This record gives sequence, structure tokens and C-alpha cells, in this order.
Amino acid sequence: MNFKLNIITASLLLASAPVLSANFAVSQANTTQVEQQNYQCKRCEVNSGYRGNVSVAAGYIESNDVHAANAFGTDQDGFVATANADVQYQNSEGYQAKLQTHQLGYENSFALMSAGKPGLFNIDADYQLITTYQSGDAQSNLYYDQGTLVGSTQPYNVELSQQREKMALQAEVQHDMYQGYVQFETEDKSGYTSSSVMNPSPVNIGLVVDSTTDSFTVGAVLSGSHWLTELSYFASQYDNNSQDLSFTYLDDVYAAAPDNEAHQISLSGQYQLDTTVMSGRFIVGRMIQDDDLISMSGNPIQNWDGEVDTTDATLKVSSMLSNRLRVGGSFDYSNRENNSSVFEFQQYTFNDLNDTFKENIATDIERATYKLNAKYRISQDYRLQAGYDREEIDRSYSAREETHDDTLWGKLSIRAVDNFIIDIKAEHSNRDGSAYQTDELTSSEENALMRKYYLANRTRNNLELNINHTPLSWLGVDISAHYAKDDYDDTVIGLTESEDYGVNLNLNATVSKHISVYGFASQQWINSAQASSQSNSAADWYTDIEDEFINIGTGIHYGGLLQNKLTLGADYLFSNSNSDTYITSTGTSPYGDYYSYNHSVNMYANYNLSNEMALKLTYRYERYYDTDDAQMSLDETTSFITLGELNHNYSAHQVMLNFSYLL
Repeated sequence: MNFKLNIITASLLLASAPVLSANFAVSQANTTQVEQQNYQCKRCEVNSGYRGNVSVAAGYIESNDVHAANAFGTDQDGFVATANADVQYQNSEGYQAKLQTHQLGYENSFALMSAGKPGLFNIDADYQLITTYQSGDAQSNLYYDQGTLVGSTQPYNVELSQQREKMALQAEVQHDMYQGYVQFETEDKSGYTSSSVMNPSPVNIGLVVDSTTDSFTVGAVLSGSHWLTELSYFASQYDNNSQDLSFTYLDDVYAAAPDNEAHQISLSGQYQLDTTVMSGRFIVGRMIQDDDLISMSGNPIQNWDGEVDTTDATLKVSSMLSNRLRVGGSFDYSNRENNSSVFEFQQYTFNDLNDTFKENIATDIERATYKLNAKYRISQDYRLQAGYDREEIDRSYSAREETHDDTLWGKLSIRAVDNFIIDIKAEHSNRDGSAYQTDELTSSEENALMRKYYLANRTRNNLELNINHTPLSWLGVDISAHYAKDDYDDTVIGLTESEDYGVNLNLNATVSKHISVYGFASQQWINSAQASSQSNSAADWYTDIEDEFINIGTGIHYGGLLQNKLTLGADYLFSNSNSDTYITSTGTSPYGDYYSYNHSVNMYANYNLSNEMALKLTYRYERYYDTDDAQMSLDETTSFITLGELNHNYSAHQVMLNFSYLL
């Protein structure tokens, strides 16, 4: 939103303003004795009228998988057409208007409109359509009949895709040191997503998605020469239009997400005192959920009265103690107090859990984060940064109610070598906390030795390296690498170890006045190890997961052809991901893997018909393949029913001819 940009800009100006013993700003100058008519600019002209460009495009798409629409922006097959625009208007009095559109007519598109006068007012209207596609080949033997899942002898196809239609309207006014804004946004979400119900064994279904989210924001900003403050109110309302689901012979097998609303009041500010900048924010809010709840007993709970009060606060201070040393610190506080109603719910009998009824637990969470940092310029060629972070979390009714993470980090920036910029960062952190309490309020059906990864003691070490090198005036090279290791040495059952490391390489070259090329390559590895138990005792089987990701790309831009009328270009991208799982008990065996790759090619030729008109011919190619060992067809004999194999294996083509006109 524009008002946020304005506030950020003002904050940066305050933070970077020089320290003055008196106010020598231009606005404070005494101009009563100046004959201003002698100093009028004779060459300044107001660029009034229209500028920008508009374009229309038409072409052809060939694809046999709806998943290709994630790349092309539309699920249409065959002839397609779209329109784009980027137009600005300004009159002699300074009033401005702007229109931007992208891929109008596609399932992924947007339109932005704004009008106003800088420093006085501005009105924005936004429209956005976002569609994501999972699969067009899902099959189900269940169809919907007014909230009831009815069996069918023949499966039918379900397209698993979701579309979000967003519209927003915002108005902003400014006058001297005052600024006010108001915004309304609505989003409709529809489609189908994969989900599961119990019958009593698992059954995969294509779940209907039909919801609306409305949000409203209003605020005011007051600013001075070295300070600013903002007061705002935010409200949102979520309405789920989908229904709870039942079978013809079994009620309430799926509970739809309940309607809910949220409210927040925020007060923030910033103040600059000499070389010290202080900023803070305080937010209070409430989340409300008052829909009916279903229960296994068949008697719904009406007006549940779910309520969570939230409090958030932030305080930041940064000070330049000398021309070499800057120090800073911050404190963040967050509290979620759950005041929801408590009821007894009937439970399934599971393992040794024999309670027929059990109350829901209203859990609270409180978080406090402290950060201290310093930046010191040793010389023109060396800069050193260091800091200490501490995060404290208190979770009520948890297996471990208190945890704290302590982190020490340092960063060295080196500029001593010609044409090199080298940054090295190292980090070490530890997590500890209160004693574990495994009881019936937390995890009575769990192994007493099990440690959840976000609660367990952990030691983390992280190292990052970034190198920027310009060996030639026309060539730039960027290299980065990272390595992180997490050790859970005190964990007997649960995640015991994980590591994340990778390398990145980027090349950019301006070969000549008309030719530029680029290339990049990256690879990342994520490995984890987990210990498990088939009984409430020590670990007796182990799992190792190895994930690998590869991205490679290159491209060329060649202009200046045919008397600077023709420009040619091409881009290529390859991506690959692979996940392997190994289980060790009496022996080691693979659990089934996931593998995918994608080739993407984009070639274009742009020809200028005149100074105002141009034609652009574009060809795009997508080759996508993935396979998941967990996918099963409908005719496989298993203890549960799936939506079929949702893997992808396709090639897709798009050819577009675009005509653009420069205003």
C-alpha cells in the first residue's frame, strides 16, 4: 500500500538526516526579501498528457495436462488472447492517473488503477486473479449431494485447482504533517483440494473450497521533522461457504473450517535524537470464532465462543556512537491468551487411551525476543558485525512449557582485495528449557522418551560465505555457500540430527553494446535423521531422509539488429528435486522416493515497426515430470481409497504474437 511506502521513506529520511545544531532546512529560509520572479526556471516543462504502452497478444497453446497452466497463466488449450497496459497520465496542474494490466483474460492476471495528486490525495483500485493447479486427473467414487458424500459405481474426474479472486480499494489523503488512509479488500476462494475422511478407514476426497475473506484498514499518520507516529485499526472476516460432510450411513465425517473474525488496534512511532533512532509499536487484538461445532456424539455445540486475545509490542534502538561504531538493540513481545470455552468431547479409543470423554485444552503462548548488535568499521577495507539474540517461549499445557534459544553471531566484510567483496558469517545457537512433563494433558498416548523437534534441546551451527567478484568491467561473478547443522543430542525418540548446505553461482556479462548473457547454477542438500520406537521403550528403528534440489539457468539478449529494429533473446531453466527415505530396523530398505524435473525454454524476437509500434513473437516450452511412490491408483487393493495417481508427465508449447503501441 502506498501509505506504507511513504512511512518507510520518511523513516529512512529521518534515520539518515545529518545532525544539526540548528534547523537550516530550505523550508526555514527567510525569503521575504527575495524577488522570486527573477529566479523562475525558464527551461522547466511539465510533462503533461499520456505516456506508456498498450499491447494485445494472441497465440496458441498445446498441452495435455492442466498443471502446465501454472507456467503459462491459463488453462485454456488452443487459441488464446490477452491484453496488457502500462499507461500514465498527468495534467498541467499535477494531477496523475495510472493504469497497469497484465494478462487480462487469463486465469492468472491483474489490473491496477490509481489517481490523485502527490502530496494531496491518492485513490487505488486493484483486481487480481490467482489460480493454482494441482491435477486435472483426480478420480473419485464420491459425489456431493447437499453436504452428503454419496457413492458411485463409476469414478468421475475432479480437477484439483484453487482460484483466488481479490479486489481492493484504497484512499489516502495528505496535508502538511497529516496523512490518513482507508482500505477495503475482499477475496473469494473457490475450487477443489485433496483431503481425507474416515469411513472408518481413510478415504481421499476432492474437497470443495468456497470461502470469502473481507478485511478493512483505517489509519492516520502524524509526522514532524524528526518524528512520526501512526494509529491504525484492522478488521477481517472469514466466511466459509462450504458445508460439514456426512456419508449416507455415517454423520459428521468432516467438519468445515468455522467462520471467524479478527480485530487489531496498532500504535507505532519513531523518533530521532541526534544520531540515535528509536522506534516502537504496540498492537492489541482479538480473534473470535463462534460457529457451531460438531462432535462424535452427534449433538452439536452451538455458539462455541472461541476467543483469543493478542498483544504484540516492539521496541528498537539504533545509535551511531562514532563514525566507526554503530550499536543497536530490539525487544519483541507476543502473547496469545486463549479464553475459549471448554467442553467435554467424546474420544475414539486409541492404544491405551481409555477415557470416553476429554476436555479441549485452551493453551496460551507467550514469546519474548531480545537482540543486541554492533557494527564496527575497522578500516575502509574491513567491517565487523556481531550480535546476541535470545528467544524465550512459554507454552501452557505443553510437554515442555518453557524453552529459550540463545544465539551468538558474527559477520566480517572484506574489501581489501581489488574487485572483490567478501562476506563471512558464522552463527552458534543453543536451545534449552524446563523439565519435560508427559501427562494426560499433554501426551498420554505418546512415548515418554519422545521429544518434539521444536521443544527439544538443540545445538545449531551455521556458516555462510558470499563472494562478489568483477574480474572485468563487463563481467560479474557472484558465489555463495552455506552450511547449517542441527544436533539433538538429548533426544532418544524423535529428530536426532539435520543438516542443510548448498552452493550458488551467478554470472552476468555484457559482451558488447548489444549482447548480454547470464547464467546461474545452485544445488542444495537437506538431510535429517529420526529415531522411532514400535513400543513405549528405546528406539528400535530409524529413518534417514535425503532431499536434493538443483537449479540451472542461462540466457542471452542480442539487440541492435537490422538497424536497431530487431532484438533476439532466449532463456533456459532446468530444475530438479529428489527425495529419498531409508528405514533401518533389522536391515536398511528404501521407503519410496519422490522425484521431479522441469525444463523451461523461452525464445523471443522483438521488431520495432516504428518509434511507436512493435511486434514480438514468443515461443515457450515446458517439460515437466514428477513421480511419487506414495501415489496409488484406484484399482489397487489397499486399506484406504485414493484419488488415483496424480503424477505428471507432459510437454507443453505456447506461441504468442504481441502487438504493442507506445504512447
